[in-house]
Amino acid sequence: MLAGRAPLGAAGCGLFLAAGRRPLLCWLSPCWVTAGRQYPSLRAAEPTKEKRLVRKEQRSSLVVRRFIACPQLARTVRRCLQGGAGPGPQHLLLEFAPGPGILTRSLLDAGFRVVALESNSDFLTDLQSLENSLDGQLKVIHGDFFRLDPLAKGALKPPAVSSDKLFETIGVAAVPWRADVPLKIVGIIPEQLERNRLWRLLFAMYECSSIYRYGRVELNLFISEKEYTVLTAKPGKSKIYQALTVLAQLGYEIELLHKEPWSSFATNLKNGGLAIPKAGRLPNDHICLVRLTPQQNLFTGGLKPSNASTFIFMVKQSFAKPKSKLTDRLNSWSLDNSDTLLKALEIPKNASMCNLYPEDYKRLFEALQNSDLFAETFFHDEVLASTRSMNS
Repeated sequence: MLAGRAPLGAAGCGLFLAAGRRPLLCWLSPCWVTAGRQYPSLRAAEPTKEKRLVRKEQRSSLVVRRFIACPQLARTVRRCLQGGAGPGPQHLLLEFAPGPGILTRSLLDAGFRVVALESNSDFLTDLQSLENSLDGQLKVIHGDFFRLDPLAKGALKPPAVSSDKLFETIGVAAVPWRADVPLKIVGIIPEQLERNRLWRLLFAMYECSSIYRYGRVELNLFISEKEYTVLTAKPGKSKIYQALTVLAQLGYEIELLHKEPWSSFATNLKNGGLAIPKAGRLPNDHICLVRLTPQQNLFTGGLKPSNASTFIFMVKQSFAKPKSKLTDRLNSWSLDNSDTLLKALEIPKNASMCNLYPEDYKRLFEALQNSDLFAETFFHDEVLASTRSMNS
């Protein structure tokens, strides 16, 4: 969280929602003014049109979308993305599912060049109107970030998008993996299928596919506090230290930028509800803005994009029984010299799978790669099945 800043919550942005306001920003004045610049405001949807839109979305996907509806929260997110940079021209930023565009406008005001990737036709119309009022600072594209590079064959129809076409349109060229970040992305991941979407991004990063063909693309994602807790769990926490934890910590530099109560966000629910999830065994009272920057040194040693799917499956299989002993797992892989291997890696014989650090898994995989008794074909069928599952 930003130092010295309390969450906005009901004391700030939540006041709009607590007052019974509709979630799609019908309370906005005819004009939006920020720091001396004046933008035409977004068109508020007609109530009947809004209801039809929400019913259609709920029938088709049942996905609750959340939007930044408060200028104060938008400014907080903007400062996080600026990272201490002063006024003036900023980097290109891809914002997915911007909705009513409150954050979009704040970013434009700070000098960012913004590409808005929006799938909702009502929001798309208003964003395009804003695009036409500016001089090339905003590019609006009809698309869904989570329908990038679908496996379906044939020509893609919006909101499905090809990453090649997207990057060509916004003018971002591929750079070597160890080069600087070529593009920053920001957006809110819906809670439904959140874990699946995090897995797909992680899988693409390890294989250098989709958006990661262009280099170490930086993700600034609003995710649930529950999933953030899993991503940052420590070894030994058998209930929350998972395969996703190991692969995320090994592959990304993970930085918490801000925590915000669920009540600070508007939703697309027709009754104006907030759909705040109940906290279970993991804390889930906030949405966390998390920066995920791919590690420059990820593909050193024996780990490469070409064998990354094998590594991912090895880690996932290791956590099928997280409290099982590493020696038992190695024996199940028909590795007869496991004691010698563990001694060389300086890993205790009685170590459990959930007690290994992410770096231990990478060193173990690299050692197995060099073993005469191990071959990638050992996991071939399982890897293919896992790949299809993650990308379906």
